[in-house]
Amino acid sequence: MERDYSLYFENAVKASRTIHRLAKTTINTVLIEVADAVIANSAAILEANQKDLDAMSADDPKYDRLQLSTQRLADMATEMKNVAALESPLAEIISADTLPNGLQLSKIRVPLGVVGVIYEARPNVTLDVFALCFKTGNIALLKGGSDAEHSNIAITKVIHSVLKAHDIDVNVATLLPAEREATAALLNAVGLVDVLIPRGSQSLINYVRNNSKIPVIETGAGIVHTFFDISGDTKKGKDIIFNSKTRRVSVCNSLDCLLIHKERLADLAALLEPLAAKSVQIFADEDAYDAVTGSYPEQLLYHASAEDFGTEFLDYKLAVKTVDNLDSALSHISDHSSKHSEAIVAEDEDTINTFLTAVDAAAVYANASTAFTDGGQFGLGAEIGISTQKLHARGPMGLAELTSYKWVVRGNGQIR
Repeated sequence: MERDYSLYFENAVKASRTIHRLAKTTINTVLIEVADAVIANSAAILEANQKDLDAMSADDPKYDRLQLSTQRLADMATEMKNVAALESPLAEIISADTLPNGLQLSKIRVPLGVVGVIYEARPNVTLDVFALCFKTGNIALLKGGSDAEHSNIAITKVIHSVLKAHDIDVNVATLLPAEREATAALLNAVGLVDVLIPRGSQSLINYVRNNSKIPVIETGAGIVHTFFDISGDTKKGKDIIFNSKTRRVSVCNSLDCLLIHKERLADLAALLEPLAAKSVQIFADEDAYDAVTGSYPEQLLYHASAEDFGTEFLDYKLAVKTVDNLDSALSHISDHSSKHSEAIVAEDEDTINTFLTAVDAAAVYANASTAFTDGGQFGLGAEIGISTQKLHARGPMGLAELTSYKWVVRGNGQIR
C-alpha cells in the first residue's frame, strides 16, 4: 500500500503557524535540555547507531560520517548549547527609514518557513538542523537516508521527548520515513515546503537540483585544492597539507588536490612525508611522480589519470598536480573546483592577494587549513550545511542564513 506523505508536510505547515509564539527563553531552554537529553540517552543512540553501522561496510567512505561515539555525541550537544547561547537573528531590523510622506519602513528578519533537508549517512545533521531551525523559528523537515535510519529515529525521539515536556508541537522537528518515495514526495511538496537543502554527495545534490519543484540551496560537495606557491614556507605547507587531508577525510572540507609550483618540486617529498604515516595514496602527475619516487612509499604512489583531478575522494587519497605559475594554478582550480574551499600557501603578499581575489569559492584561505570551513569554527554555533552557490547564502549556513526578510510599513492613514 502506497504511503501518503502529505500529512507530514501539512503538519509541518501547521507547526510553522505556532512556533513564532514561543518565547526566546523557552527556545533556548529547549535546546539546552535536548543537548542534556542526548547525553543522558547516549547509550540508546549509540545502540541504534551500531545497527546502522552493522549494515555498512567499514570501507565505505560514508562509514566515518555515520559513526557516532560518546565524544561525538558530546560535541553535538556542545554545539547545540552554543546555538542556544547565540543571539537570535529573528526580528532584527536590517534597515529602517521614514519616507517624506511619513510612512515608516522597516526591513526585518523572518524565518524561511518549512525547511526540508535531505541528507545521507550523517546523523549529526538531525540534531544540527533541528537546533538551527528551532532557534530561527523554522520547521525542520528532515529526510535522512536509510543508511542512518535507526540513528535518526533515536535522535528524533530524544528531541520529541523534550518538546512534549514543554507542550510544543513535535512537528517542528519532522523526520520523514527513510524510503526513497518520501524524497520524491518532498521534491514535489509545492506550497507546503519553502526551501530544500541537500547535504551529501554530488550525485544527491544533482538529483535534488534537477528534480525539485521547491527552491534549492546547494550544499556539501567539496573538491578542495591547496596551491603551494614558489614563495611557500615548507613547514607551514607540510602542516597545512597534513591537516587538510587527514584530520577527517570523509568531510567536504578535506583536501583533494595539491597544486605545486614547478620550481618547488624539490620540496614535494618533504611536504608529503607526514601523509605516509596515514597511508595516504598519492596520485601524481609525471613531474610530481618523478620528484617523490624513492622517498614516498612505493605501494602508496600512483600515476594520476585525468579523472583524479576534479574528484572528491572522501578517503585517504590525494591528487598532486604540477603547475607552471599562479595563473596555471588559478586556471586548474577554475576548471575543477566545486567552489567550496580553496587555499594557497605563500609568503609573497601580492600572490596571496591575487589568489584570494581571483578564486571563486565560498571560502578562500591563505596559509591555513581548509579544515576550518565549518559553522562551529566560524563562530556560527553549528551549520546546516556549506552553501556552494551564490544566491541567498554562501559558505557555512548558520542562524542568519536561515532567515529571509520582510518589509514592515507603518502609516497613519496615508493613501497613494
